[in-house]
Amino acid sequence: MSLPTRTFTITRADLVRYAEASGDPNPIHQDDEVARSVGLPGVIAHGMYTMALAARAVSEWFPGAEVVSLGCKFTNPVVVPAEGGVDIEVAGEAKQAEDGLTAVALTVTCGGQKVLGMPRAVVREAAARA
Repeated sequence: MSLPTRTFTITRADLVRYAEASGDPNPIHQDDEVARSVGLPGVIAHGMYTMALAARAVSEWFPGAEVVSLGCKFTNPVVVPAEGGVDIEVAGEAKQAEDGLTAVALTVTCGGQKVLGMPRAVVREAAARA
């Protein structure tokens, strides 16, 4: 079953808030000069923030479900411009599994390029927990 694509916009202000909340103040997430000095094209989003947005899509698709597992590889950076923001898109394919579990294969892209490798979630819907 195909799930509707969710789009999330990431701004530099989001990165500042995420850095504060997560305790990850690495300057590659806030300073273009530092990011470029280590070979990046500019400020990049935290990988875990990108993964959290994928998790948000899963929770929107399956309200009230228990996320049993969520995983991915960080394959490409999400470059966040100083002005405005950048969109990431999260698409999913769900397969009903045994024991009331649903496996969700995710596709997470930015500008048409995959930014998470092999992203996958497994959820247990509320009715299956009862």
